[in-house]
Amino acid sequence: MSAGKYRKEHNCLNCGAHVEKHYCSNCGQPNLELKESFWGFISHSIAHYFHFDNKFFQTLTPLLTKPGQVTLDYLAGKRARYINPVSMYIFVSIVYFLVAYSPEHSNKEVHVSTKTRNEQKAALDSVDKKLQAAGIKAKAPGIVNEVKQGIEEDLDKGTFKSLGFKEQSIVLANLKKENQIHKSDSLKKVIEKFSSIHDERNDSTYEAYLSRQSKLPLFEKDNWFERMVKKRSITIGEKSEVIQETLEHNRPKQYFLLMPLLALFIMWNFRRNHIYYLDHLIFTIHGMTAYFVVEIFTKPLTKYIFGGSSLIKGLIELAVIVWICWYMFNALKVFYQRKKVIGKMIMIFILYALAVVITEMVMINIIYYVAV
Repeated sequence: MSAGKYRKEHNCLNCGAHVEKHYCSNCGQPNLELKESFWGFISHSIAHYFHFDNKFFQTLTPLLTKPGQVTLDYLAGKRARYINPVSMYIFVSIVYFLVAYSPEHSNKEVHVSTKTRNEQKAALDSVDKKLQAAGIKAKAPGIVNEVKQGIEEDLDKGTFKSLGFKEQSIVLANLKKENQIHKSDSLKKVIEKFSSIHDERNDSTYEAYLSRQSKLPLFEKDNWFERMVKKRSITIGEKSEVIQETLEHNRPKQYFLLMPLLALFIMWNFRRNHIYYLDHLIFTIHGMTAYFVVEIFTKPLTKYIFGGSSLIKGLIELAVIVWICWYMFNALKVFYQRKKVIGKMIMIFILYALAVVITEMVMINIIYYVAV
């Protein structure tokens, strides 16, 4: 791999030890001349790059296709062909988080929302024609009315949300007057939905919430605990963008810190194998690296190409879940030399999911108090 002219002297320039041939037996540095040509520098750098590239793919292929085998080989001393587990994890995780957690523009969300509303309106305009052409309207007019009513309710909710606070108040007042006259159950349900939306708009700040509470009868007012919860939820809502961005920014740290805990869960489930914790940790690092590699290819598809709630996105996410189960099952079976691992695998998944939820809550609370 080395490129350059070897020195005639037998002292290592790095550690000072005696060098018999071309490499120092003490530190491993090649005994090369300090001055090298431009092309020698370039060829040396390229050699290092392709050496890493070759070892990367020698590690990646069995890591993805033979779960657990890379860890067995590594612990058995067959390490020259593989990249160090931590080095590969760091490299792959950096690529993953660059691909998976790049910020999205809010204009995209607005575009999607507008597009959805336009589609709903188009559906409402064409529902009569389509059902009539299919012969359903004449045979079952009740079905047509139910479909139209569902679309209209969604549109009404969207329209009501887009109104200002004063406009919402006027609409609600008119609906309540109409309900006093007609006493309609369906209208009562609409008023309840609109009132909830109106309260959320009214409680956009904690001061507005307190102002609304002061006008309510005593038995309808929230107690001190409910007020505390409401204050927290309103503040989180106001700071939601900051909290979400900070949460995503700290996601790599969360996964990295949870990895030793996942190794501990695995060790606890396979404690009868009597192997060192470090071996469990290396097994976990290899597994997380394989997961990140798969997500590098699938995450952009579900996030940028097949976004929203498309069928293809759902199929891709389902395929990833199936692959995780397949990989975990085979990796545990190969590495721990066990035939029955399904129960232990499920227990590991449950423990890890609980750890993720708890750490997520802790992170949100820390970010919340820092943001406030």
